[in-house]
Amino acid sequence: MKMYVAGQWVGASKTISVNSPYSGEQVDEVPVAEAGQIEAALAAAVDGAKTMAAMSAHERYAILIRFAELFEKKTEEFAQTLSMEVGKPIGESRVEASRVTSLMRLSAFEGTQLRGETLPIDAQPGAENKFAMTLRVPCGVVVAITPFNFPILLAAHKLGPAFATGNAVILKPASVTPLATIKLVELLLEAGAPENSVQCLTGSGSILGPALCADERVRKVSFTGSGEVGREITRVAGVKKLSLELGSNSPLVVLPDADLEMVAQATAVGGYANAGQVCISTQRVIVDKGVYSDFLDATRTHVDAIKIGDPLNDDTKISAMITESEAQRVESWVDEAVDSGAKLVTGGKREGAIYHPTIVADVDPAMKLSCDELFGPAIAVTPVSGVDQAIDLANNTRYGLGAGVFTRDINHALRFAREVQSGNIMINWTPQWRADLQPYGGLKQSGIGKEGPRYAVEEMTEIKTVVFHGLEK
Repeated sequence: MKMYVAGQWVGASKTISVNSPYSGEQVDEVPVAEAGQIEAALAAAVDGAKTMAAMSAHERYAILIRFAELFEKKTEEFAQTLSMEVGKPIGESRVEASRVTSLMRLSAFEGTQLRGETLPIDAQPGAENKFAMTLRVPCGVVVAITPFNFPILLAAHKLGPAFATGNAVILKPASVTPLATIKLVELLLEAGAPENSVQCLTGSGSILGPALCADERVRKVSFTGSGEVGREITRVAGVKKLSLELGSNSPLVVLPDADLEMVAQATAVGGYANAGQVCISTQRVIVDKGVYSDFLDATRTHVDAIKIGDPLNDDTKISAMITESEAQRVESWVDEAVDSGAKLVTGGKREGAIYHPTIVADVDPAMKLSCDELFGPAIAVTPVSGVDQAIDLANNTRYGLGAGVFTRDINHALRFAREVQSGNIMINWTPQWRADLQPYGGLKQSGIGKEGPRYAVEEMTEIKTVVFHGLEK
């Protein structure tokens, strides 16, 4: 496949092979963007931003609605591509793909709802006979950098609101999973997007990222990925608007009055979907001692029933991680915890890039398996005594993206919602849940800014204040 630069589909002298994480076979290959192509994309985006800003909200709306109609007919094709390049089970890929259509329609609508306000400026002495108002305007050039785990959904979360509000977008997909994103751009152009309204550059993030984020022509950067890369973006970006979603080690608290069968079923989903490669995947399970052993027994039953296999098989629930090296890393973290005194309840086996669904009990919160972001198919279970200790432990992290609690006590639920330092709080479910229209983003080192179309359109726009002087009485 090729990348889209300055109105053309182009290749390059070097390419990256995109391989199936499950089989290792090549799915396709994409170009490695060269310095001249990066500059061409930036220059074209500046031109595209002028075109987009001049378009009416209705025109942009019509393009996104047309895109949604076209995408709906190709949902299965996109799902198949996702499973091949990500290794995601086909059932999960179909869910991801199905969400894009409604997300783009919602983005189209929110792009038509930009409003300013009149300002009571004459409330200030000396401002008599003046009239003031605000206008909300597009940022201009938006760089959108997406991760490997949700290639089209997270691209749509950035592209949709940016396009709907009149920006030009430079998309940089993860180098290991660029194919579905490229197809997304193809479809947007087919829907009528101006040729320079979108660019899609493929290649190494360590080269493309700094070059794009540091450029003064870029006014907005929207990034989803690791904390390390996010911190580098903040270092090189300069004076720009930033939205950064930087991951987590999400806690799930289980209190004594919880329905343990519901908890076990939910944990078997929330801790292992997409092989645990989800920013809000359940990682730290904090369980009251009164139900600790019962929780482990109930959850093991459901985790052991997770079907491992080819991502293109309908009955597969977990497949390969994105690379074998990532599976090896998860294996080493689990082994390190067990060697340090934790107990392996189930799993702990690796076959190439497949790491079996794993439960580790009696985990010290200081262990890497608990205090860092695992991003893999294992949960670290720790016992506590009472809600006070549970909340303290849930907050004992530099992250704050997602958290969940299971309880029948409304007072405990409300206290958890108020006191736990996380951008997304789930009551009676695991942290691994998101509606596309909700404000989504983290606290602390999990990032800054919010996604979700209504909130993203604010991130993708800026406010002007306009004052009329010298008005006669």
